[in-house]
Amino acid sequence: FRSGKYVYKPIMNQTCCPQYTIRCQALHFQTSKSHKKVLKKMLKFISKGDVPKTANEEEPMDSHVDDVVACDFAYRSESHVNQSELTPLSVDHTERVENEDKDRGEREEEVNVQKVVSGSLQICARRDTPVTAEPSCSAKIVHAPPKPGKGADLSKPPCRKAKDIRKERKLQKLLQNQMCTLEGSQLHRGDQVSLLQNSKSKPNQPKTIEDFVFVSLPVDARHKLEVRLVPVSFEDPQFKSSFNQSATLFAKYQMAIHKDTPSDCGENEFTRFLCDSPLEVENAPNGPECGYGSFHQQYWLDGKIIAVGVIDILPYCVSSVYLYYDPDYSFLSLGVYSALR
Repeated sequence: FRSGKYVYKPIMNQTCCPQYTIRCQALHFQTSKSHKKVLKKMLKFISKGDVPKTANEEEPMDSHVDDVVACDFAYRSESHVNQSELTPLSVDHTERVENEDKDRGEREEEVNVQKVVSGSLQICARRDTPVTAEPSCSAKIVHAPPKPGKGADLSKPPCRKAKDIRKERKLQKLLQNQMCTLEGSQLHRGDQVSLLQNSKSKPNQPKTIEDFVFVSLPVDARHKLEVRLVPVSFEDPQFKSSFNQSATLFAKYQMAIHKDTPSDCGENEFTRFLCDSPLEVENAPNGPECGYGSFHQQYWLDGKIIAVGVIDILPYCVSSVYLYYDPDYSFLSLGVYSALR
């Protein structure tokens, strides 16, 4: 991982807290239900100004850091653990056998019920029931009506889903409309079958991220969201003009989420941590239009920066360095939304 001009590679077999990079195959990424929920929430906020009733439902992950108890256990690989230090798991077999015997005794006292195929006869017998005088029957046959909900009624046709019924009605209506348009012509049976096959609706395709992000907004949308990819360079006019606002947002985020002091998140610390980079800008002929290097992905809401994602665009991947956002808009789940963008 990178912090300013420093690039760190943790020693996994020596550190107490191994760090594993979260990798995502972007070309094979599939949105989950929670991802779509975040995208829809942002869309509703921009178009209608809807704010979730529980604004604190998306609690930042960093707020749980105080609940974690620090430990001084050293990392030890599997090869460094002696077998003598491992304590076998003890199981109380006596208690388990007693419980099994108790359950078996209770089951033997219960009534043994055998379901008949027709569903209208039940043969019940008890172990302590005396044998009747009838030689051909050792059990009592009870004629009981089937209880409601016990199996399907074979005398009635199987239930159909409302979705299938609506689909069939739609096809029939479409067929009738097509037949009316063909004036004076007679449709053969093969023509009807082909018409039905062509009129069948295609299966619903799952929506992609682009369907949520680049959807056309209404003219009277309540808010305007703009995403700008700005190279990290004081020679760039956009980066230079937005530097003060971006640094102020960084300090607000650090003090609210990480409880930093104002001296720990000033402009110098912001520049050293998120503006300085060892990467040099390169515009390769086969590379992206923006080129390779370090960038700030700024999220502007109604002319104000509400989030900034610091990323490194590399030849084979996009590396996320840091993200900071306005705590007043935490209900929008900007961390998840920025990752999807």
